[in-house]
Amino acid sequence: MSAEPDHLPPRLWWLLAGLTLAWGFNWTAMKVALGDVSPWTFRTLCLGLGSAVLFLVLRAGGQRLGVPKGQWGRLAALAFFNITCWNVLVAFGLTMIPSGRAAILAYTMPALAIPLSVWLLGEHLTTAKLLGLACGMAGLALLLGEGIVSLGKAPLGSLLVLGAAASWALGVILQKRYPMSMPAGPYTAWIMLLGGVPIFIGALLFDDFGTLRHVRPEAALGIAYNVLIAFAWAHWAWIKIATAVSVTVFSLSMLVIPVVGVLSGMLFLGERPTWAEYAALLLVLGSLLTVVIPARQVR
Repeated sequence: MSAEPDHLPPRLWWLLAGLTLAWGFNWTAMKVALGDVSPWTFRTLCLGLGSAVLFLVLRAGGQRLGVPKGQWGRLAALAFFNITCWNVLVAFGLTMIPSGRAAILAYTMPALAIPLSVWLLGEHLTTAKLLGLACGMAGLALLLGEGIVSLGKAPLGSLLVLGAAASWALGVILQKRYPMSMPAGPYTAWIMLLGGVPIFIGALLFDDFGTLRHVRPEAALGIAYNVLIAFAWAHWAWIKIATAVSVTVFSLSMLVIPVVGVLSGMLFLGERPTWAEYAALLLVLGSLLTVVIPARQVR
């Protein structure tokens, strides 16, 4: 049986709070940036510059950046599912649907990650975790049901974001099953760089970088936010949390992020969530409580 805690330890609460704000507001930043920059170029800037910043910070701090011998293949596989697929699918999906809806759909990841963790990793589900999963699944059912009725013009956008959630779920499982023997900082920088390679190639083949000369100031700010906050810092925070707790606890902890994503879209983009999205957010908050509060208090 895993020795990992059955809830998010208090020492990680500040990381979760920072990650929630960083990635929650990032859905608005991405939506604005993608209005001026293609998904290929946008993700190239995010991953290329974001990994460069992190490498420079780690080097300045005296950390060793080498990859353990014999683990390059493992690193490439983790980068493909956690970085390449997620970033491409989310970026293209976000050009088709509102940022709030995309945020909620993307964080349905636990609906796949938790059952996979039980099957492949032997994790045990407590009553509280089952309740959390049930809340998340109920939110997903609401969104999918409402989406079928109202998203007639953009079903592909929703499917792309759901595909990103599935890729992230598999990546998280593989990260636990085949962990890297290196600190969180260098590991984060390397998966961002390796995961970005197919995207860099896509940008070279399909995009005209000359269009960057016409980027609006607000779109440039959105790109800068992604590079410095959503990638260089938040990806490190994600790895720190994901490698410290079980897949179930990590997955349910992430569900608070779309709450901020929806509020951000309302504040800055004028988006108006439907009743199904509000109901889904309430279910998400209930799901989060099941992993923040220690199990003995919720049973």
